[in-house]
Amino acid sequence: MPRNKPRNDDRHIAGRRLHPASLMMTYGYKPELSEGALKSPIFQTSTFVFRTAEEGKAFFEVAYGLREKEPSEEMGLIYSRLNNPDLEILQDRLTLWDEADAASVFESGMAAITTTLFAFARPDTVVFHSGPLYGGTDHLLNAVLPQFGIKHHGFVAGASRAEMEQALDEALAMGPISAIFIETPANPTNALVDIQACSELADRAAAVQGGERPPLIVDNTFLGPVFQRPLQHGADLVIYSATKFLGGHSDVIAGACLGSQELMDQVTALRTFFGTMCSPWTGWLLMRSLETLELRMTKQKDNAKHVADYLAAHPGVRKVHYLAHLEHGSEQHRIYEDQCLAPGSLIAFDVKGGEAEAFALLNALRLIKLAVSLGGTESLAEHPATMTHADIPVERQADLGITPSMIRLSVGVEDPGDLVADLGQALASI
Repeated sequence: MPRNKPRNDDRHIAGRRLHPASLMMTYGYKPELSEGALKSPIFQTSTFVFRTAEEGKAFFEVAYGLREKEPSEEMGLIYSRLNNPDLEILQDRLTLWDEADAASVFESGMAAITTTLFAFARPDTVVFHSGPLYGGTDHLLNAVLPQFGIKHHGFVAGASRAEMEQALDEALAMGPISAIFIETPANPTNALVDIQACSELADRAAAVQGGERPPLIVDNTFLGPVFQRPLQHGADLVIYSATKFLGGHSDVIAGACLGSQELMDQVTALRTFFGTMCSPWTGWLLMRSLETLELRMTKQKDNAKHVADYLAAHPGVRKVHYLAHLEHGSEQHRIYEDQCLAPGSLIAFDVKGGEAEAFALLNALRLIKLAVSLGGTESLAEHPATMTHADIPVERQADLGITPSMIRLSVGVEDPGDLVADLGQALASI
């Protein structure tokens, strides 16, 4: 098997702990086991051949939890719905940035979110969550989970600690809380949620319910593992739409979940039976992208500051929602200083006017493309109220801070002066 079961020694040279950006090139892979290929081959196979019947029996015993693994034993290759060398190498590398015990990769971000929530949520329990959330997640909570008897209750990102505690009490009155799901920064408003405070709310819920602590699940897509590490602030699981920064080239759909071995065993087991794992080809593409993750995100972050400063000074812009522009001394700025490593490359801004003016700007863009993804090498702009968050009723959009004049901008790796020039001519067209 080409996968080299990672050891602690693999992360150190001469006593120096290697940076994740260095380990993305080789970690978990042995070229000598794959004819010396520098990069992992694509293992495009549905099934794997056992050397003996006894080996096949042993592999299934471990895969189905019929016995505990021996200390030096790892799960053998059986079938690509369960495991595949490309996915296992990728998962090993994904754990490095977040310092997680284990990871599972999925065919989409929504597959990761859905599988993870179903691993813990049960009928007559409540998912406690922040808002706004990505439109697909919001639809899952409001339209899909209720069909299975799973309730939800939320609070607005940026709420005070007292408001969050009140919302928790309201959720507890509805039933036992089975999971806490937050997205920070929030999509699309960039409002921050205090991860440590939510971790304390999870402890409080466990005390009130007299049971296990509901897992705190953090969607970290907007800042990625380079600029925010939720597990270090009390989160239990981290979710990524790997389509975005982890993939980074707008050519792959994928998702990931990371966390403790105990919790990830439950998520991965359900992935096996839901069949929501990603394909070997997707896994290989993500391995390619992880090699440049820090480079891309750093360039995008630098570009975003240039663009955000320009927008903040433009007379046609009413407000800019950008983490580096948070008011010093504010609670949002404190949270940013505590849990974020950089402001990232997502900007939301309100033009003066409403939907018509926002549409006029979007229609006038030339270099920046009108599309609804983010985190890619190209800059993209969209209108949340009528696109990514169109499923949310207008009155609830207003409560969540999503306005008709708001534009979400994902800044890419282009020349920053060119991005400013494009925005300038588009703003002039309004």
